[in-house]
Amino acid sequence: MALADEKYMAFTTYRKDGTPKPGPVWPVDAGEGRVGFITSSQSWKVKRIANSNRVAVQPSDSRGRTKDETSPRSGTAEVVEGADFDAIHAKVREKYGFQLTLINAFHSLQRLIGRGGHPQDRAVIVTLDDA
Repeated sequence: MALADEKYMAFTTYRKDGTPKPGPVWPVDAGEGRVGFITSSQSWKVKRIANSNRVAVQPSDSRGRTKDETSPRSGTAEVVEGADFDAIHAKVREKYGFQLTLINAFHSLQRLIGRGGHPQDRAVIVTLDDA
């Protein structure tokens, strides 16, 4: 199964001191052997990519626990907006539909009560080293 076909993917960025920080994301096919997902421009993922675009990805469950008998794959991440964001967002909406609607509603509620809830306004595209 291709990484973009997985329901969840552990996306690992690295702190300035090199400490890995994995988290689950919804992967979609970004074309040309790349994988993408959407996130907030305020997320730690985006902030860590600004420091180092080196990442690792691996199939996971909804909590980011990697699947047995899979191996991490290294790559480089690029944060995109505009038309590239729109393309990835459309693929996420197509693949995750109602789940995305629920997440967006939850974030809107958080913003309404002043608890953050940053909108998903960026996409990340990962180019795998071994693609």
